[in-house]
Amino acid sequence: MYNQIDSNKRKTTLLITIFLVFIIGLGWFLGIYMGYGYEITILAVIISFIMTLVSFYSGDKVALASTGAKAIKKEDNPYVYRMVENLAITAGIPMPKIHIIDSPAMNAFATGRDPEHASIALTTGLINNLENQELEGVIAHEMSHIKNYDIRVMMIVIVLVGSVSILSNMFFRARSFGFSGKKDSNNNGGQIGTIIMIIGVALLVLSPLVAQLIQLAISRKREYLADASGALLTRYPEGLASALEKISQSKISLKTASAATAHLFISNPFKNQSFLTFFSTHPPIEDRIKKLREIM
Repeated sequence: MYNQIDSNKRKTTLLITIFLVFIIGLGWFLGIYMGYGYEITILAVIISFIMTLVSFYSGDKVALASTGAKAIKKEDNPYVYRMVENLAITAGIPMPKIHIIDSPAMNAFATGRDPEHASIALTTGLINNLENQELEGVIAHEMSHIKNYDIRVMMIVIVLVGSVSILSNMFFRARSFGFSGKKDSNNNGGQIGTIIMIIGVALLVLSPLVAQLIQLAISRKREYLADASGALLTRYPEGLASALEKISQSKISLKTASAATAHLFISNPFKNQSFLTFFSTHPPIEDRIKKLREIM
């Protein structure tokens, strides 16, 4: 379990580093070779950061409200409340707020900007269909998302994705209005200059797709990390593995989920829709189960 945790942390760091290098490369191409100046890169990062900061402080409330999650107290569901409370004590984090989604679908998610401002939402279908140790495994997974500050990691990633998108849009808007930058003939002359120009423009065209794929890769690594961390928290990987099996077998979609909130859930909430696995925010559930059973 410790090896899985260390591996996923390293891979997340590597992916974010690749992301930063990618953005710096685009900035260099626009600023130096195309002659737009560094200001365009700085502006893109600032705009993206401001937009993400707003969602960072209010996004949890929007996510909970949009999915129909209702806050509960201890007397509303002592069974779930005590389970969350015990795992919070074990994890050494403050007790998160508990929300219930009235739906037969089997799913759950955690949200919030830090452990002090966190919430866990569980569907009634999940609570009613899982055994005690299975439900504990799911809650431990979500608790790990909170403890691992996954919301912080994804905020950084969203800023980077937004920066790439803004850079790409700025470039094409400038070109459409006839602005082509202050080109330096020394940089742009000759066959090598033409090749660099073609490669640079191709990267700008593909940059939103590349940024999205890196974001998906990081999101998947955080899921693997939460699986391993949750198993470490309960000391019983089979609980989560068995829960994931039952969740994968359920064919009921969560009607209140949307494309904007899908990445938050422990499993893809769109059961009856054919999404390409390559473009999913979640790793294949069979692979997650296999990894959990390998560390038993």
